[in-house]
Amino acid sequence: MAGLLAVILIMLTRNSPSPAAPPFASEQGPTAEAPPDISNMSPRERFNRLYNRIMTATQSGDAATAERFMPMALMAYAQLDTVDADARYHAALLKAHTGDIDASRALADTILAQQPGHLFGYVIRGTVARFRKDQKGLDAAYGGFLKRYDEEMKAGRQEYGEHRTSLEDFRRAALQSKGGTSPGS
Repeated sequence: MAGLLAVILIMLTRNSPSPAAPPFASEQGPTAEAPPDISNMSPRERFNRLYNRIMTATQSGDAATAERFMPMALMAYAQLDTVDADARYHAALLKAHTGDIDASRALADTILAQQPGHLFGYVIRGTVARFRKDQKGLDAAYGGFLKRYDEEMKAGRQEYGEHRTSLEDFRRAALQSKGGTSPGS
């Protein structure tokens, strides 16, 4: 089960730039023992750095580092004074990684309730559906994503640019699921 989540996280985050520089790669290497001092960072900076650290560890197959920093990242998320769709998306991926699929789904629902049509909501719903082996839910996530994709991409949201690869990967999977055609063709 953890392996499946790691594969999903890697697929969703592969080559997705995020707001902070790749964490600690040049400072101490990915397997350094001592965590960096993040006490002087804002809650958002802490959350972003810890999220990036976990994603880097996950992508390199370092489950121990990902597990070690997961509680800190979730605590940093809980301390955010404002939470946007990008933070919810990151938290949903972390929650999925820990096996808290219901919390991940709830974050997707919140994204879509606050910003109807936001693509991150469909990506997380699709991730949850894949984890649950729920083909009907996956098809619904794909359908919603494809229906809103063109309009949402025209909106020029910064978070879409930061996660372009993940969105394009999900779009390709959605189009393949639909027989290789795009909506409206």
